[in-house]
Amino acid sequence: MTDDLKAAAEAWLREDPDPDTRLELTKLLDAADYDELSDRFDGTLEFGTAGLRGAVGAGPNRMNRVVVIRAAAGLAAYLKAKGLTDGPVLIGYDARHKSDVFAQDTAAVMRGAGLDAVLLDRPAPTPVVAFGIGHLHAVAGVVVTASHNPPQDNGYKVYLGDGSQIVPPADAEIAAAIAAVGSLADVPRGDDWQTTGDDLLNAYLDRIAQLVPADAPRNLNVAYTPLHGVGRTLVEAAVARAGFAVPQVVTSQADPDPDFPTVAFPNPEEPGAIDAALELARSMDADIAVANDPDADRCAVAVPDASAAGGWRMLRGDELGALLGEFLLSARPDGVAACSIVSSSLLGKIAASYGVRYVETLTGFKWIGRVPELVFGYEEALGYCVDPAAVKDKDGVSTLVRVLQLAAQAKAAGRTLLDLLDDLAVKHGLHATDQLAARVDDLSLIAQAMDRLRATPPTALGAYAVERIDDLGKGSESLPPTDGLRYTLSDGARVVVRPSGTEPKLKCYLEVVVPVTTDVTAARAQAATALAAVKSDLAAAAGI
Repeated sequence: MTDDLKAAAEAWLREDPDPDTRLELTKLLDAADYDELSDRFDGTLEFGTAGLRGAVGAGPNRMNRVVVIRAAAGLAAYLKAKGLTDGPVLIGYDARHKSDVFAQDTAAVMRGAGLDAVLLDRPAPTPVVAFGIGHLHAVAGVVVTASHNPPQDNGYKVYLGDGSQIVPPADAEIAAAIAAVGSLADVPRGDDWQTTGDDLLNAYLDRIAQLVPADAPRNLNVAYTPLHGVGRTLVEAAVARAGFAVPQVVTSQADPDPDFPTVAFPNPEEPGAIDAALELARSMDADIAVANDPDADRCAVAVPDASAAGGWRMLRGDELGALLGEFLLSARPDGVAACSIVSSSLLGKIAASYGVRYVETLTGFKWIGRVPELVFGYEEALGYCVDPAAVKDKDGVSTLVRVLQLAAQAKAAGRTLLDLLDDLAVKHGLHATDQLAARVDDLSLIAQAMDRLRATPPTALGAYAVERIDDLGKGSESLPPTDGLRYTLSDGARVVVRPSGTEPKLKCYLEVVVPVTTDVTAARAQAATALAAVKSDLAAAAGI
């Protein structure tokens, strides 16, 4: 062990207020575990547009109380420097390890800096804070959550007073303020913050209930899982207030559990994550199965499908986005529909058919949520914004209620969500999407794949010619620069490749468009074959 590394660890020990991470670090020092210590002290967690996210543990490259107190102090300094002090900072948290402690530390730092702080009195879904910023006229919001990351992780998400997640240059300015924080002992802290609970939650639930008209059909049999997260209580209340029967809940996943014992990854998109919900749905002959991720800002939906294994299948994020888009935009709202560049192009066609303006944004609701005059926005990773006037972010609770409204309306007409998808395919062509994702242990492999694609771009992918390549890193008039490549293919197909912003993954988003006359089943089979060929060629080109 080098003297510098040992000195850095010992200096950390002297500052760390958390007995758990102090003990962890002491054991590593006693064992002279160079590899583990190096990993914890080789750099720091980077504060960016996703805030902070990483494994809980000791050291600057982990999520812990030292890192959180510094982050809170930097955020407080930023708010004061910008004159954003005329209102509270609203702080929420999920049920992950240390979330409540990190939230209390944030409230203490805000009060020490002379800012008002309002702390939720219980774990709650992330969209509650996004809603509460406007409801309480807050100058900023913080949510301690790692969303759907593995159990060992936690994170720190920041919103400003417009209710949207931070984007450049605010992220860099906050990061600079964090870097300028001196000794932890010099960070003042108070203990006189305010708390909120029932009042804010009831306002949020009342807003969701108003989304469903009094005369809307409500006959629906629903299975639900919160995936060991914080969604259950509010989902049950929101569904009941909207007039639907309360869903049956997967017992083994009903209560918050930071270890997520029944799933490998607590992400509804991951294979097997909603198997328990599908089992419950089959046993109760449900009309629909719905799931939230652990902080309930995402919503997943599964439906009966006789052609699928087990008789049920989960809708892709783009499929649900198209269904909700058709449902909400058919009322011809005066505003803008938006989705990210990695989402299906179908939403743009739906919007055009109803005379609704449409824009594409970079990936993430930090971009979608701030689109002016937004009336509906979504991204393919199961994130949907169905009430932008109240929540400028993805919201798995209000989305779930909207999905039940749509499904009950279809059931009352003797139809299903799959029938509605077929309608869209006949009207606009079958837009089929898929994803190729490579999870890595060595982040340099992602950079190498991107370099390979830039140096030797493919001229064809599957049966489609590559007609245009946009290097998203250069930016454009409509999009800020971001690390990614967009391939425009023949016949309306497209591919987007980008490193994940929250996980060690290279993610590739594929779409093909197949014309439909009357035989949607044949078109789906044709699309599946086409996507498989595109995926194979892309994997070879990227070397993944």
